[in-house]
Amino acid sequence: MIVKLPSKLSALALAALISTTSPALAAESINGNWKTEEGDAVVKITKCGATVCGRIHKYLVTPPEGVDQKDINNPNKKLRNRTLLGMAILTGFKSDGKIWRGKVYDPKTGKTYRSEVSLNSANSLKMKGCIAFFCQGQNWTRVK
Repeated sequence: MIVKLPSKLSALALAALISTTSPALAAESINGNWKTEEGDAVVKITKCGATVCGRIHKYLVTPPEGVDQKDINNPNKKLRNRTLLGMAILTGFKSDGKIWRGKVYDPKTGKTYRSEVSLNSANSLKMKGCIAFFCQGQNWTRVK
């Protein structure tokens, strides 16, 4: 059975619905803790000055050299002694509508790529690393 509300009541009901759903939509962002597709780490994405960055927040699989694993694959010899845990691997991200663009550093290879990040849903993030026009993506899962 469909109930038709009087027009004034319909407008009030619609306004109430919009006012309760708008904050939820606005709250959806890439900020938060995300488990990588491989399931080996949690990356915490937060505001970093004028941009957004993501740091290795927690290991889910301990690296070969333990929790104090250094950035041994970095092409810059001066940076090879820094610890991966807490290091920013997503840097310089700025929103371009529904897509955030920045750089991603892969500590396994020591390479940095142009990157795009977008939400598939409130709990699923699409992370892409790109060289020229070729991109490879992963789906990350929000961790509470």
